[in-house]
Amino acid sequence: MFLLLWKNNFTLLFVLLLSFCFYLMVQNSKFQQASILNASNTVAANTMQAVNYVKEYINLKSNNAQLARENAALYNMLRESRYGSAANIDTVKDTIFVQQYTYMTARVVNNSVNKRNNYLTLDKGSMHGVKPGDPVISSQGIVGKVKQVSPHFCTVMSVLHKDTRVSAKFKKNEFFGSLVWDGEDPSYATLKEIDKTVPVKKGDTIVTTSFSFYPSGIMVGTVVESEVESGSNFHHIKVKLSASFLNLSHVYIIDHLLKNEQLGLEEATEQNDN
Repeated sequence: MFLLLWKNNFTLLFVLLLSFCFYLMVQNSKFQQASILNASNTVAANTMQAVNYVKEYINLKSNNAQLARENAALYNMLRESRYGSAANIDTVKDTIFVQQYTYMTARVVNNSVNKRNNYLTLDKGSMHGVKPGDPVISSQGIVGKVKQVSPHFCTVMSVLHKDTRVSAKFKKNEFFGSLVWDGEDPSYATLKEIDKTVPVKKGDTIVTTSFSFYPSGIMVGTVVESEVESGSNFHHIKVKLSASFLNLSHVYIIDHLLKNEQLGLEEATEQNDN
């Protein structure tokens, strides 16, 4: 230690003298005192701002997860998540709202967009109540449907899959068709089976019907262009998907609570016709 100080004695002496000069300059000049104070305040403020930015970035993941949980709770409170049964007897109207859909938050742990058949993997599984066929959405729009389930995870057949068919309609007039993906751009899909007599405009909003077991009215996308091919009776409508599949992080798994009842009734009806 002594040898280190001895070797650097001139440097240490210079630093001490410089510090002493600086002290004398500040002590004998109110202008210098004010300047130093302002400079130190600026440095302190900038340092605190940088620290706050770092803290916000570190907490970003937990904040996003919290927002997703809050959004799921709000979805569960929506009127569209409930089934309304109304009975009119003379002048008496009895209306009962029963929960029809519940929403569960999930984190995307794997995702593909550059294949013909794309899937997602979520961090929720059978132990959380997830079942094959459950619809999946993001805060922006539809994502896909649960394909397979393990205790802790599930895979989702994305909208970006050749076998995906989503019943979708125009928000303005309820005309509906099938939404499919052509395997090219992950930002666009095609709405088919819309009769050529239906008025279609650029910017029209496309939402879900309840036919695919999504809640009705979930955002799908907007029309960017439409044409009727020669000899066809239907529009060929290009839709800009509202959900961005390139940066999905949190999604919502939907449980259709009345699905089994509906499917059982439809199956029994078909069997009675045979």
